[in-house]
Amino acid sequence: MDPQRTLIVLALACGLAACAGRETERLVADGRADVARVAGVPFFPQTERACGPASLAMVLTWSGVPVSPEAVSTQVYTPGREGSFATDMMAAARRNGRLAVPVTQLPDLLTELAAGHPVLVFQNLGLDIWPVWHFAVAVGYDLPERKVVLHSGIEDSQRLSLDTFELTWDRADRWALVVLPPDQLPATATEPAVVAAAAGLERVGLADAAAQAYGAALSRWPDSLGAAMGLGNARYALNDRNGAEAAFRLAVKHHPDSAAGWNNLAHVLLERGRGKEARIAADKAFALDSGQQDIIATREAVNQAR
Repeated sequence: MDPQRTLIVLALACGLAACAGRETERLVADGRADVARVAGVPFFPQTERACGPASLAMVLTWSGVPVSPEAVSTQVYTPGREGSFATDMMAAARRNGRLAVPVTQLPDLLTELAAGHPVLVFQNLGLDIWPVWHFAVAVGYDLPERKVVLHSGIEDSQRLSLDTFELTWDRADRWALVVLPPDQLPATATEPAVVAAAAGLERVGLADAAAQAYGAALSRWPDSLGAAMGLGNARYALNDRNGAEAAFRLAVKHHPDSAAGWNNLAHVLLERGRGKEARIAADKAFALDSGQQDIIATREAVNQAR
Protein backbone atom coordinates (compact mmCIF):
# COMPACT_ATOMS: atom_id res chain seq x y z
CA MET A 1 0.00 0.00 0.00
CA ASP A 2 1.18 3.52 -0.73
CA PRO A 3 2.63 5.00 2.53
CA GLN A 4 0.74 8.26 2.10
CA ARG A 5 -2.53 6.36 1.69
CA THR A 6 -1.62 4.32 4.78
CA LEU A 7 -1.34 7.56 6.74
CA ILE A 8 -4.78 8.59 5.50
CA VAL A 9 -6.32 5.29 6.52
CA LEU A 10 -4.68 5.39 9.96
CA ALA A 11 -5.77 8.96 10.56
CA LEU A 12 -9.28 8.13 9.46
CA ALA A 13 -9.37 5.14 11.79
CA CYS A 14 -8.30 7.33 14.70
CA GLY A 15 -11.00 9.82 13.88
CA LEU A 16 -13.59 7.08 13.73
CA ALA A 17 -12.53 5.68 17.06
CA ALA A 18 -12.92 9.09 18.65
CA CYS A 19 -16.24 9.98 17.05
CA ALA A 20 -17.99 6.66 16.45
CA GLY A 21 -21.58 6.10 17.39
CA ARG A 22 -22.97 9.64 17.40
CA GLU A 23 -26.07 8.84 15.42
CA THR A 24 -25.74 5.07 15.22
CA GLU A 25 -26.61 4.70 18.90
CA ARG A 26 -29.93 6.44 18.29
CA LEU A 27 -30.71 4.32 15.23
CA VAL A 28 -30.48 1.06 17.14
CA ALA A 29 -33.19 2.27 19.53
CA ASP A 30 -35.35 3.90 16.85
CA GLY A 31 -37.87 1.09 16.40
CA ARG A 32 -37.15 0.57 12.68
CA ALA A 33 -36.72 -2.84 11.04
CA ASP A 34 -33.51 -4.47 12.25
CA VAL A 35 -32.42 -5.59 8.80
CA ALA A 36 -33.26 -4.35 5.30
CA ARG A 37 -32.02 -5.20 1.82
CA VAL A 38 -33.19 -3.64 -1.44
CA ALA A 39 -33.94 -6.27 -4.06
CA GLY A 40 -32.87 -6.13 -7.67
CA VAL A 41 -30.08 -3.56 -7.54
CA PRO A 42 -27.47 -4.51 -10.16
CA PHE A 43 -23.77 -4.31 -9.43
CA PHE A 44 -21.36 -2.66 -11.85
CA PRO A 45 -17.71 -2.82 -10.74
CA GLN A 46 -16.25 0.65 -10.47
CA THR A 47 -13.06 1.25 -12.40
CA GLU A 48 -10.56 3.79 -11.13
CA ARG A 49 -12.05 7.31 -11.04
CA ALA A 50 -15.31 6.05 -12.56
CA CYS A 51 -17.27 5.37 -9.38
CA GLY A 52 -19.78 8.08 -10.29
CA PRO A 53 -20.94 6.63 -13.62
CA ALA A 54 -21.06 3.09 -12.21
CA SER A 55 -23.09 4.14 -9.16
CA LEU A 56 -25.53 6.20 -11.19
CA ALA A 57 -25.94 3.36 -13.70
CA MET A 58 -26.85 1.02 -10.83
CA VAL A 59 -29.68 3.17 -9.49
CA LEU A 60 -30.93 4.14 -12.96
CA THR A 61 -31.06 0.52 -14.07
CA TRP A 62 -32.81 -0.48 -10.84
CA SER A 63 -35.39 2.29 -11.41
CA GLY A 64 -36.27 1.06 -14.89
CA VAL A 65 -33.76 2.85 -17.13
CA PRO A 66 -31.31 0.16 -18.30
CA VAL A 67 -28.01 1.91 -18.90
CA SER A 68 -24.33 1.02 -18.75
CA PRO A 69 -21.66 2.90 -16.79
CA GLU A 70 -20.00 3.71 -20.11
CA ALA A 71 -23.16 5.37 -21.42
CA VAL A 72 -23.63 7.34 -18.20
CA SER A 73 -19.99 8.40 -18.19
CA THR A 74 -20.52 10.78 -21.11
CA GLN A 75 -23.10 12.62 -19.00
CA VAL A 76 -21.26 12.93 -15.70
CA TYR A 77 -17.52 12.31 -16.04
CA THR A 78 -15.30 15.40 -16.00
CA PRO A 79 -11.94 14.41 -17.55
CA GLY A 80 -10.00 17.41 -16.24
CA ARG A 81 -11.06 16.58 -12.69
CA GLU A 82 -10.77 12.81 -13.13
CA GLY A 83 -14.21 12.18 -11.67
CA SER A 84 -17.82 13.31 -11.41
CA PHE A 85 -19.48 16.21 -9.60
CA ALA A 86 -22.46 15.51 -7.35
CA THR A 87 -24.51 18.19 -9.12
CA ASP A 88 -23.86 16.48 -12.46
CA MET A 89 -25.06 13.18 -11.01
CA MET A 90 -28.36 14.75 -10.00
CA ALA A 91 -28.77 16.48 -13.35
CA ALA A 92 -28.05 13.26 -15.24
CA ALA A 93 -30.62 11.34 -13.19
CA ARG A 94 -33.21 13.93 -14.14
CA ARG A 95 -32.22 13.95 -17.81
CA ASN A 96 -32.96 10.23 -17.75
CA GLY A 97 -36.49 10.99 -16.57
CA ARG A 98 -36.04 10.03 -12.94
CA LEU A 99 -37.19 11.87 -9.84
CA ALA A 100 -33.98 12.63 -7.94
CA VAL A 101 -34.49 13.72 -4.33
CA PRO A 102 -31.68 14.47 -1.84
CA VAL A 103 -31.37 12.67 1.51
CA THR A 104 -29.30 14.35 4.22
CA GLN A 105 -30.06 12.48 7.45
CA LEU A 106 -28.90 8.97 8.35
CA PRO A 107 -32.29 7.89 9.79
CA ASP A 108 -33.95 8.98 6.53
CA LEU A 109 -31.37 7.10 4.49
CA LEU A 110 -32.10 3.90 6.43
CA THR A 111 -35.85 4.48 6.12
CA GLU A 112 -35.47 4.67 2.34
CA LEU A 113 -33.58 1.38 2.36
CA ALA A 114 -36.31 -0.19 4.49
CA ALA A 115 -38.86 1.11 1.96
CA GLY A 116 -37.02 -0.72 -0.81
CA HIS A 117 -35.19 2.24 -2.36
CA PRO A 118 -31.43 2.14 -3.01
CA VAL A 119 -29.60 5.34 -2.15
CA LEU A 120 -26.76 6.86 -4.15
CA VAL A 121 -24.23 8.16 -1.61
CA PHE A 122 -21.16 10.39 -1.74
CA GLN A 123 -18.28 9.74 0.66
CA ASN A 124 -14.92 11.21 1.55
CA LEU A 125 -12.73 8.21 2.28
CA GLY A 126 -9.83 10.45 3.23
CA LEU A 127 -9.62 13.52 5.44
CA ASP A 128 -11.09 16.99 5.23
CA ILE A 129 -7.67 18.35 4.31
CA TRP A 130 -6.86 15.44 2.00
CA PRO A 131 -10.15 14.22 0.50
CA VAL A 132 -10.64 10.97 -1.37
CA TRP A 133 -14.05 11.35 -3.01
CA HIS A 134 -16.13 8.28 -3.74
CA PHE A 135 -19.64 7.41 -4.95
CA ALA A 136 -21.36 4.19 -3.90
CA VAL A 137 -24.88 2.77 -3.66
CA ALA A 138 -26.39 1.86 -0.29
CA VAL A 139 -28.53 -1.25 -0.73
CA GLY A 140 -29.21 -2.39 2.83
CA TYR A 141 -28.36 -2.34 6.51
CA ASP A 142 -28.08 -4.61 9.53
CA LEU A 143 -28.66 -2.74 12.78
CA PRO A 144 -27.84 -5.62 15.17
CA GLU A 145 -24.46 -5.89 13.42
CA ARG A 146 -24.24 -2.09 13.02
CA LYS A 147 -23.52 -2.42 9.32
CA VAL A 148 -24.58 -0.70 6.12
CA VAL A 149 -24.43 -2.67 2.87
CA LEU A 150 -22.93 -0.92 -0.15
CA HIS A 151 -22.25 -1.63 -3.80
CA SER A 152 -18.86 0.06 -3.70
CA GLY A 153 -15.73 -0.06 -5.81
CA ILE A 154 -15.15 -3.61 -7.02
CA GLU A 155 -17.00 -5.09 -4.05
CA ASP A 156 -20.59 -6.27 -4.37
CA SER A 157 -22.49 -5.97 -1.06
CA GLN A 158 -19.67 -4.51 0.99
CA ARG A 159 -20.56 -4.53 4.69
CA LEU A 160 -19.28 -1.33 6.28
CA SER A 161 -19.75 -0.30 9.89
CA LEU A 162 -22.40 2.38 10.34
CA ASP A 163 -19.93 4.44 12.33
CA THR A 164 -17.41 4.40 9.50
CA PHE A 165 -20.07 5.16 6.93
CA GLU A 166 -21.41 8.04 8.97
CA LEU A 167 -17.98 9.64 9.25
CA THR A 168 -17.14 9.26 5.56
CA TRP A 169 -20.58 10.56 4.62
CA ASP A 170 -20.24 13.51 7.00
CA ARG A 171 -16.99 14.44 5.32
CA ALA A 172 -18.83 14.66 1.99
CA ASP A 173 -21.48 17.00 3.46
CA ARG A 174 -24.03 14.18 3.77
CA TRP A 175 -24.87 14.19 0.06
CA ALA A 176 -27.12 11.33 -1.02
CA LEU A 177 -29.82 10.85 -3.61
CA VAL A 178 -32.90 8.67 -4.01
CA VAL A 179 -33.58 8.04 -7.71
CA LEU A 180 -37.09 6.83 -8.57
CA PRO A 181 -39.57 6.70 -11.45
CA PRO A 182 -41.36 10.07 -11.61
CA ASP A 183 -44.68 8.71 -10.36
CA GLN A 184 -43.13 7.34 -7.16
CA LEU A 185 -42.03 9.31 -4.11
CA PRO A 186 -39.29 8.67 -1.56
CA ALA A 187 -40.62 7.50 1.79
CA THR A 188 -39.02 10.42 3.65
CA ALA A 189 -39.31 13.21 1.09
CA THR A 190 -40.74 16.57 2.08
CA GLU A 191 -43.15 18.54 -0.09
CA PRO A 192 -40.59 21.25 -0.98
CA ALA A 193 -37.98 18.64 -1.92
CA VAL A 194 -40.36 16.78 -4.23
CA VAL A 195 -41.63 19.97 -5.87
CA ALA A 196 -38.03 21.07 -6.44
CA ALA A 197 -37.15 17.68 -7.94
CA ALA A 198 -40.18 17.80 -10.24
CA ALA A 199 -39.20 21.31 -11.31
CA GLY A 200 -35.80 19.88 -12.18
CA LEU A 201 -37.52 17.55 -14.65
CA GLU A 202 -39.26 20.56 -16.20
CA ARG A 203 -35.95 22.37 -16.58
CA VAL A 204 -34.51 19.55 -18.67
CA GLY A 205 -37.57 19.58 -20.92
CA LEU A 206 -39.32 16.47 -19.58
CA ALA A 207 -42.80 17.90 -19.04
CA ASP A 208 -44.52 14.50 -19.00
CA ALA A 209 -42.22 13.16 -16.27
CA ALA A 210 -42.64 16.42 -14.36
CA ALA A 211 -46.43 16.12 -14.58
CA GLN A 212 -46.23 12.59 -13.16
CA ALA A 213 -44.07 13.80 -10.28
CA TYR A 214 -46.35 16.74 -9.49
CA GLY A 215 -49.34 14.41 -9.61
CA ALA A 216 -47.66 12.05 -7.17
CA ALA A 217 -46.89 15.00 -4.90
CA LEU A 218 -50.55 16.05 -4.93
CA SER A 219 -51.56 12.52 -3.98
CA ARG A 220 -49.47 12.88 -0.82
CA TRP A 221 -50.01 16.62 -0.23
CA PRO A 222 -53.39 17.50 -1.82
CA ASP A 223 -53.19 21.20 -0.91
CA SER A 224 -49.65 21.78 -2.20
CA LEU A 225 -49.56 25.06 -4.08
CA GLY A 226 -46.19 24.29 -5.66
CA ALA A 227 -47.34 20.90 -6.93
CA ALA A 228 -50.63 22.24 -8.31
CA MET A 229 -48.94 25.14 -10.08
CA GLY A 230 -46.21 22.86 -11.38
CA LEU A 231 -48.75 20.37 -12.67
CA GLY A 232 -50.64 23.16 -14.43
CA ASN A 233 -47.48 24.43 -16.09
CA ALA A 234 -46.41 20.93 -17.13
CA ARG A 235 -49.85 20.17 -18.57
CA TYR A 236 -49.76 23.46 -20.42
CA ALA A 237 -46.36 22.58 -21.89
CA LEU A 238 -47.89 19.30 -23.07
CA ASN A 239 -50.70 21.24 -24.81
CA ASP A 240 -53.19 19.78 -22.35
CA ARG A 241 -55.25 22.89 -21.68
CA ASN A 242 -57.97 20.94 -19.89
CA GLY A 243 -55.44 19.42 -17.51
CA ALA A 244 -53.77 22.79 -17.00
CA GLU A 245 -57.08 24.45 -16.14
CA ALA A 246 -57.94 21.70 -13.66
CA ALA A 247 -54.58 22.07 -11.94
CA PHE A 248 -54.78 25.86 -11.69
CA ARG A 249 -58.35 25.61 -10.36
CA LEU A 250 -57.05 23.24 -7.70
CA ALA A 251 -54.34 25.75 -6.84
CA VAL A 252 -56.76 28.64 -6.27
CA LYS A 253 -59.26 26.39 -4.50
CA HIS A 254 -56.74 25.64 -1.75
CA HIS A 255 -54.89 28.96 -2.04
CA PRO A 256 -57.38 31.69 -3.01
CA ASP A 257 -54.75 34.34 -2.22
CA SER A 258 -52.37 33.05 -4.91
CA ALA A 259 -52.09 35.79 -7.50
CA ALA A 260 -50.00 33.53 -9.73
CA GLY A 261 -52.65 30.82 -9.57
CA TRP A 262 -55.42 33.20 -10.66
CA ASN A 263 -53.21 34.69 -13.36
CA ASN A 264 -52.34 31.32 -14.87
CA LEU A 265 -55.96 30.25 -14.72
CA ALA A 266 -57.00 33.45 -16.50
CA HIS A 267 -54.40 32.84 -19.20
CA VAL A 268 -55.65 29.30 -19.88
CA LEU A 269 -59.31 30.33 -19.83
CA LEU A 270 -58.61 33.10 -22.32
CA GLU A 271 -56.93 30.64 -24.67
CA ARG A 272 -59.94 28.37 -24.36
CA GLY A 273 -62.27 31.16 -25.44
CA ARG A 274 -63.97 31.64 -22.08
CA GLY A 275 -63.54 35.37 -21.79
CA LYS A 276 -66.00 36.03 -18.95
CA GLU A 277 -64.38 33.48 -16.65
CA ALA A 278 -60.94 34.71 -17.71
CA ARG A 279 -61.82 38.30 -16.73
CA ILE A 280 -62.98 37.19 -13.29
CA ALA A 281 -59.73 35.28 -12.72
CA ALA A 282 -57.58 38.12 -14.12
CA ASP A 283 -59.30 40.67 -11.87
CA LYS A 284 -58.70 38.47 -8.82
CA ALA A 285 -55.01 38.18 -9.72
CA PHE A 286 -54.72 41.95 -10.22
CA ALA A 287 -56.44 42.66 -6.91
CA LEU A 288 -53.92 40.43 -5.14
CA ASP A 289 -50.81 41.78 -6.90
CA SER A 290 -51.25 44.82 -9.13
CA GLY A 291 -47.52 45.34 -9.59
CA GLN A 292 -46.61 42.04 -11.25
CA GLN A 293 -45.93 42.55 -14.95
CA ASP A 294 -47.26 39.14 -16.00
CA ILE A 295 -50.51 39.81 -14.18
CA ILE A 296 -50.85 43.24 -15.79
CA ALA A 297 -50.21 41.75 -19.24
CA THR A 298 -52.76 38.97 -18.75
CA ARG A 299 -55.41 41.43 -17.58
CA GLU A 300 -54.79 43.69 -20.56
CA ALA A 301 -55.04 40.73 -22.94
CA VAL A 302 -58.31 39.65 -21.35
CA ASN A 303 -59.78 43.16 -21.59
CA GLN A 304 -58.71 43.51 -25.23
CA ALA A 305 -60.48 40.26 -26.05
CA ARG A 306 -63.90 41.62 -25.09
